[in-house]
Amino acid sequence: MRYPTLFLMIFFACSVCLQTYAQTPDSAVRYYQDAQKKMKKGDWSGALEDYTKAIERSSRLNASRGDARQWNLPTPFDRLQSNTDEIRVIDPFTAVAYSGRAIAHFHLRDFDAAIADCNQALRIKPGLASAYVTRGAAQSSKGERDAAMLDYNRAVALDEHMVEAYNNRGALRHDLRDIEGAISDLNRAISLNPKLPEPYYHRGYVLVDKKDFAGAIEDFNRALQLDANFAWAYQGRGTSLMNQGKLDLAITDFSRALELDHDLAFAYANRGLAFMLLRKEKEAQQDFERFFELRPEMKTEFQTRIDLTSRLMQLKSAKVR
Repeated sequence: MRYPTLFLMIFFACSVCLQTYAQTPDSAVRYYQDAQKKMKKGDWSGALEDYTKAIERSSRLNASRGDARQWNLPTPFDRLQSNTDEIRVIDPFTAVAYSGRAIAHFHLRDFDAAIADCNQALRIKPGLASAYVTRGAAQSSKGERDAAMLDYNRAVALDEHMVEAYNNRGALRHDLRDIEGAISDLNRAISLNPKLPEPYYHRGYVLVDKKDFAGAIEDFNRALQLDANFAWAYQGRGTSLMNQGKLDLAITDFSRALELDHDLAFAYANRGLAFMLLRKEKEAQQDFERFFELRPEMKTEFQTRIDLTSRLMQLKSAKVR
């Protein structure tokens, strides 16, 4: 079992090429750079605050630093403010700041706010491919898969070398059961940047669905070589090992995943099944109870799987006798 399409890594957050313009205030650039540093540390709330300050400062400029007329701006941004020498403008830099803040919103699971910021970024700079990727990820997380696919396609059309677009589109295609399309996109992502762990992870789960467990393990191994703390890759490798009947090794991987991420629900579910198959009923029940705490909406569905596994074990025991 794998995490659904919510697991769409947006890893371009700290690698966006920062392009400033003559009229961009230095303070806006500094806040943007501070936000980038906080993103690297996983401080999403701090980054959100700094991106907001960067947006505020880059979208309200002093008249002496830039002339709104040269940008041919639409209302309301080009209205002169009464009794002040400031003007409302659209600085192209602001689009990048909006795009960055959208990523922070995404990681804070405020998908509507992420989409709104991407819309603002694209209003200012329609060719900003990264904003399409972020908006696609937020839409996918909300279950709006068709809209997400359109945005990933737009990103690829704008930048055929955008690894993130191929990675996320490949994951979405997998969820839509387009196995070959998923593999094609993920292969492309890997060819563009073989040092990113996420495309290997996603391709590993595609291979799990193809019952190529050995190939899946190779991809999860590669993801873990690139990021030894990638909890979901341990979860994926554990799933592959369990499908190969290597239950003890699978439990080791699920346990490592949970050391790294205490709330990784499906690692509890899968480890519980592995314990169950080893007839360690107490350990299995503890894991199932934790899974139900984390994902109560899946209790009925997963209980059916537990019951089915129990019946299969009983049938196997009867045949042995």
